Amino acid sequence: MAQQKTVLLGLSGGVDSAVSAILLQQQGYKVIAGFMKNWSDGDDSAECNWRLERRDAMTIANQLGIEFHTFDFEKEYRRLVYDYMINEYKSGRTPNPDVLCNKYLKFDLFLKEADKLNCDFLATGHYAQVHEDQTGTVHLLSALDQTKDQTYFLCQLNQDQLKRTLFPIGSLKKTEVRKIAKHHNLSVATKKDSQGICFIGKVELKDFLSTKIARHSGNIITTDGEIIGHHQGFEYYTIGQRSGLGIGGGIPYYVVERRSITNEVVVATGANHPALFQLTLTATDLTETVPGHLIRLANQPLRARIRYRQPLARCSYSLTNQPANLNHSEEVLFASVNPQTIVSVTFITPQRAVASGQFIAFYLGEELIGSGVIS
Repeated sequence: MAQQKTVLLGLSGGVDSAVSAILLQQQGYKVIAGFMKNWSDGDDSAECNWRLERRDAMTIANQLGIEFHTFDFEKEYRRLVYDYMINEYKSGRTPNPDVLCNKYLKFDLFLKEADKLNCDFLATGHYAQVHEDQTGTVHLLSALDQTKDQTYFLCQLNQDQLKRTLFPIGSLKKTEVRKIAKHHNLSVATKKDSQGICFIGKVELKDFLSTKIARHSGNIITTDGEIIGHHQGFEYYTIGQRSGLGIGGGIPYYVVERRSITNEVVVATGANHPALFQLTLTATDLTETVPGHLIRLANQPLRARIRYRQPLARCSYSLTNQPANLNHSEEVLFASVNPQTIVSVTFITPQRAVASGQFIAFYLGEELIGSGVIS
């Protein structure tokens, strides 16, 4: 059956998607390559140079004899991801644009392009796995290589998207991926992995945000209310941050809160200060990988993570259907179990640096069952 199936592969110009192409060909699929142009900003010298990445992707496609297409999603990326990110920072929240990029571009717009090309599936070089059970339900599972697992970034995908998706390298270690690339003499076999958000590159987040959000001076205060310094904008800081505060004296201060209304940054001393930890949180804008998952498993012991690569932490949660009425960007519409559902999460051990706006992803064993936006 695989020989009769066609796959649109997101070919990024990196080693992971390149090896994905090889594996799909070996499995008998007809592979079509698609390069997604999401950001340019008119600066060819920037860290994210889409022309260089597309050149590498075209070289790979030519080497493997794959049909190649370029899709320009920049307008949609700016509206659904970039604007969302800036608006979230302005509201005092900490966004995760990679999750939204996957949900709205790679597994929505790109999937629509797959339909136009009469493709049965789409595929990417993400480190994740999908498994279809006897009922036809598809489950999103962690990658074999736990150090590279990217299911957290896929936490907002739904059943319709997962049923059309393949992750060819999900059952491989990163070292194995590079060995395959070298064996096939791919030009990207030793290419470094991309880091961070495309339009930021290696620039410090504070420096990037200062070009998008006007500086506005405010106080840096302790948890007791003492003013110990000044900042140029609460948006430039993240929960748990230590460096870059500009506070002298050799005392290790950490950011524990950002107050958008009063333009204050609250800090505490020591990496283990109680103000840095929370035992509970609430989240809204819920999405389930399998319909009914979150409802069926409520009040049962599960595991969750509140940021990428954070170790999974044991927790339980309950659901309520009260209106959320919470401050988050209205420009982005999330799928949800119920538009008014709130999930209340209790961890077995307190979690460090919980940030509103970030995603919490829930796991049952190795399966990601759903997610929400921390409020």
